[in-house]
Amino acid sequence: MEFTVKKFDLLQELTLIQGVVERKTTIPILANVLIRAEGSELEIIATDLEIGLKSVCPLKTTNPGSMTMPAKRLYEIVRALPDKEIKFKKGEANWVTVTCGASRFRIAGLPQEDFPTLAEPPESIVMIPADVLAKLITRTIFAISTEDSKYTLSGALLVLRPGAITMVATDGHRLAHAEKAEPFEEVTEEIRILIPKKAMGELVRMIAESDNERIGFARDENHLFFDLGTRLLVARMLTGQFPNYEAVLPSGNDRSFIVDREEINAAIRRVSILSDERSRTVKLAMSNGTLEVTASHSDLGEAHETREVDYSNEDLQVGFNYQYLLDFLGTADEAQVTFEFKDSESSAQLRTLPAKDYNYRYVVMPMRI
Repeated sequence: MEFTVKKFDLLQELTLIQGVVERKTTIPILANVLIRAEGSELEIIATDLEIGLKSVCPLKTTNPGSMTMPAKRLYEIVRALPDKEIKFKKGEANWVTVTCGASRFRIAGLPQEDFPTLAEPPESIVMIPADVLAKLITRTIFAISTEDSKYTLSGALLVLRPGAITMVATDGHRLAHAEKAEPFEEVTEEIRILIPKKAMGELVRMIAESDNERIGFARDENHLFFDLGTRLLVARMLTGQFPNYEAVLPSGNDRSFIVDREEINAAIRRVSILSDERSRTVKLAMSNGTLEVTASHSDLGEAHETREVDYSNEDLQVGFNYQYLLDFLGTADEAQVTFEFKDSESSAQLRTLPAKDYNYRYVVMPMRI
């Protein structure tokens, strides 16, 4: 096997797959990438058995074939090489020689027969606007549970309807819900799928590096497939029942105020400096026409910040984990946010304004203060 490839083309794909390759693995082959050269295309495949990524870049093939190479070392070598064509030649016992200009490397590979087979995608069932999917992921991924015991909460729920696309994520303490009206001619009935968190992160990276306006989505019994032309992401489908999120969305939260998103984000960030490290509590106190944001630390002191708001209901004090609020406020890009409360013990709802393209809401449980 022998081929030549441009540094930029190869480095672009190797950079993308680094997030997929399993670094700390007891299965050595998963730390490698599978490389196939045939015709004018170089196929690069990486997997951690949960998600897999297949990408293609142009090359000059002398002798077609396949081989595996250590993903991290190959990436570091290619990145360090001069901006010239790189020649690969596979020798005996899976040894690979890499030559570029005056540089020459001899790298030990593993048998390509040991590399796991990536599932082949069926025909795409729907084409999703790439920028819409990336935005929905960005607006929900932070609310996904990090606890291994909450298996069905370790991903986000994607709901496709004939006229809308929705993504929901929760960790049991908060829920992020983002929705956009979007016509899907291929969708005739509601489709619900659970996407693993790692796959969501890789999708955002893929979309950012792609010129494709739409991403092809397909699924089989066990896998999800996201096709971006020269790149294909395969994810093992999460099984189980996602919570009934519609029942969690609050109703009757009639105490509310509207505030500038950037200003309240900055105020909470400043006040949180003197918040307790364990509880991370900040308190929002609403009274006639004012909002006071406070935090206190038993050893360090306390912080207060007051703002004028249009609030005319009964006085109310509610405590929150400040990081939960900052996650939402920092992810949104709309100018204003409305805070909606029922009382100091029920879940609060935050919504972005104006809700033109995206209906973005965030439900968060209060803390005892």
